Amino acid sequence: MFDEDGYVYIMARTDDIINVAGHRLSTGGMEEVLASHPDVAECAVIGVEDQMKGQLPLGFLVLKDGVVGGPEDIVADVVKLVRQKIGPVAAFKQATVVQRLPKTRSGKILRGTMQAIADKKEWKMPATIDDPVILDEITVALESIGYGSARRD
Repeated sequence: MFDEDGYVYIMARTDDIINVAGHRLSTGGMEEVLASHPDVAECAVIGVEDQMKGQLPLGFLVLKDGVVGGPEDIVADVVKLVRQKIGPVAAFKQATVVQRLPKTRSGKILRGTMQAIADKKEWKMPATIDDPVILDEITVALESIGYGSARRD
């Protein structure tokens, strides 16, 4: 699908499922809602460990060029959108704005590596990563919202 700005959206990947308080939820469905926000160019949702609920969804937002509103306003908007379109059961309460998402050279977003960083698990630098510096940027973004730092082996 192409939007009016020429951005391409592909929703054909095998969907990740996270378990939030016994509810099996689609991260792809949440990403579709986040991508519907007019200021979001690209996004990803991962499930991060939570002692109470098992996992909680966490969104990463790449904003379009020339966005006027502040990142905090856009995060608040997408949280409301997920609550409206999926419901409160999604427990989507947190997202962070990043400059870019880590991808392989073929364009696959490295959600598993992002999840390992957030959960403070050991991870290896993927051999197919396009730009390894992006994982440092993701680590800083996660630390700024209270999630773990990377333990690379």
